[in-house]
Parts: sequence; structure tokens; C-alpha cells
Amino acid sequence: MGILIRLGISALALWIATLVVPGISLETGSLGGAVGTLVAVAVIFGLVNAVLRPLIKVVGCGFYLLTLGLIALVVNGLLFMLTGWIAGELSLPFVVDGFWPAVLGALLVSIASWALNLFVPDGND
Repeated sequence: MGILIRLGISALALWIATLVVPGISLETGSLGGAVGTLVAVAVIFGLVNAVLRPLIKVVGCGFYLLTLGLIALVVNGLLFMLTGWIAGELSLPFVVDGFWPAVLGALLVSIASWALNLFVPDGND
């Protein structure tokens, strides 16, 4: 059940990014299509982060140290762009127009997910 809640939180955070960040858009007219697209993009985003982020951190740990972690903003933006590209390849109407919208979108999704997860119990109690 927890994974479905986390998926819903990610989808909600992605929806917030489409509303706030110019250059990130959801190009569907129906509510059902928007919800389905956001859930699918949340799954893609979760898979991209679960598979690639650990590899990038291991390979690029020197850059993380050298830049005091600021390279993480670039990595997150590139992973967000990759998510947008994969969504486009799967004909999902989720568009990320460029690097800076991707960086801002990834930052906003991270902050929104963190804030929304504050209201969800861990399950470790």
C-alpha cells in the first residue's frame, strides 16, 4: 500500500511542476488522461531514479565532492529530462522543454515530494 501512496505523491508533485514551471507541460485535455499520464510519468521517474542515480553517484562521487554536492542539481535535471524523453517516446503527453525547466522541475518535484511525504506515516512505527 505504501508504494501506491508514494506513487500518488510523485504524481501530485509532477502535476505541481507542470503548473508552476514554464517549459514543463501536460498536453492532454481530459482529467482521466492527465491522471493516467502523471501516474505513468511518476513510474518512469521512479525507475529512472532507482536505476541510474546510484550508478551516477558511484561513478561521479569525485564531482559531488569537488562541487560540494551542487552537481546533484545538474544530475537531477538530466534525469528529469530523460524522464520527459522516455515519456515522449511512449507517446505520453508530458513535455520537458530544455535543461533549465528540467532542473527547476526536478528541484520542485523533490521539494513537493518531501513536503507531501511529511504527512504519510513510515510504516516502521
